Amino acid sequence: MPPFGARCAAASGYTAAMAEQRTLEDLAARLARVLPPGLSTLRAELEDNFRAILRANLDRFDLVSRERFVAQAELLAKTQAKLEALEQRLEQLEQRKP
Repeated sequence: MPPFGARCAAASGYTAAMAEQRTLEDLAARLARVLPPGLSTLRAELEDNFRAILRANLDRFDLVSRERFVAQAELLAKTQAKLEALEQRLEQLEQRKP
């Protein structure tokens, strides 16, 4: 079962893609706000350009959502525990041999 936060996010329709989109929007807006006063007339155009550049560069990375990362980490932990148990069992069986 997914963690409580992931279930709530899924139930509310909030997804990692939405979070990423909001983060990109916020970052582009912050970059546009720190422009020198003389460039304020170009603010909207530059904000669109910032957004496009950020999106293009982030798409090149092989990123996963936090929820997906946590799920894979939990699966890895379970698999490692199962492997350790199987290794111990194999060792016990090998010791029984005459």
